Amino acid sequence: MQNIRIVLVETSHPGNIGAVARAMKNMCLTELVLVSPKRFPDEEAIARSSGATDILDSAHIVTSLEEAVGDCKLVIGASARRRDADLWQELDPRQCAALTLEQSQTAPVSLVFGRESSGLTKAELDRCTHLMHIPSNPDYTSLNIAMAVQVMAYELRMASHVPVSSASEYQVLPAATVEKMEGLFAHLQQALQDIGFMHSEQDGKMMQKLRRFFHRASPDDKEINILRGILSAAQGVKSMRSDASNKQP
Repeated sequence: MQNIRIVLVETSHPGNIGAVARAMKNMCLTELVLVSPKRFPDEEAIARSSGATDILDSAHIVTSLEEAVGDCKLVIGASARRRDADLWQELDPRQCAALTLEQSQTAPVSLVFGRESSGLTKAELDRCTHLMHIPSNPDYTSLNIAMAVQVMAYELRMASHVPVSSASEYQVLPAATVEKMEGLFAHLQQALQDIGFMHSEQDGKMMQKLRRFFHRASPDDKEINILRGILSAAQGVKSMRSDASNKQP
């Protein structure tokens, strides 16, 4: 299962990193990325990996989620809680596995798991194209991070035995990378402010909805360039009108 990346964000307990490596190797996943782990490398990680030290040895350590997923076209964040369906596209593990395998045929895909105590922040969730929620006892939704990775890895392993053409009923992913999508979002926010359509107090909710809209639309690189060209033109027209207004007696 190439092109599938497990990303752990600020994991505090090295034993959990080792247990994740063990879960990955069990299900033939090999690429582990650690975002600012609290303790790594560490003997406890090695012990808990139960021999999956090759996964640990090849793990990439980065300082930000953006660095971990910037070259990906699909980023799925794990969430212990159900989220607002108006803001995020949410999948269960089986749906997530089908979509991941389909899209990993042509580009890197990241499955992102947050901190043991608090999960992913809202800003980190905004960097994800989709969310994945593991259905569990509503009165006790706490899953250890290694357990969550094991569930997802198992679904990937099972889905890998299904032909890719029939594995997924879900939409094609954005052809543009996360890095390029983030550039669009930053430009869009600035342009909407420049033309007076959006004000700072409205930014959060509106930008979340626009993010979901564009992720659902799945623009490719050329479409991103067209959209940014339109935004630049709109900003230029607004600037010219402002200049003309200032020159009037």
